[in-house]
Amino acid sequence: MSESNTILIFPCSGIGKSFGTICRDATYSVIEELRKGETDTTCLSLLVAGDGAAIRAVKSHRCFSVDGCTNDCAQKTLEILGAKLVANFRVVDILRENRELKSTSITFLDENGRKLSTLLAEKMAQKVDDLNQSGAVS
Repeated sequence: MSESNTILIFPCSGIGKSFGTICRDATYSVIEELRKGETDTTCLSLLVAGDGAAIRAVKSHRCFSVDGCTNDCAQKTLEILGAKLVANFRVVDILRENRELKSTSITFLDENGRKLSTLLAEKMAQKVDDLNQSGAVS
């Protein structure tokens, strides 16, 4: 896979919030294990700070946003920058489908948080597969 075909995943920061921790955990699961070599990430705050290399990357790669809540900060940031946004995911949507998995821990994921992270990572990995099978490239 060429570098330009790599899908960049941008999780929300959500520092101090369990949903933000779930976003980041799921993202790292995808880029380091589930779809290693097909996905990567860059710090969302670099985009907000106006980092030129990060902004060029979102315009030249397909991107996923991963938000913890309905404020959709990651998605909105990518849209404002004209990113090639091909999917957006929200932890709250996964939780609605799995209400029994309410996470209570913030910094370190409890068992329910890990389960939500796994479900989110699997959805992202499936979307990577769908996009790559359909031939949708940058």
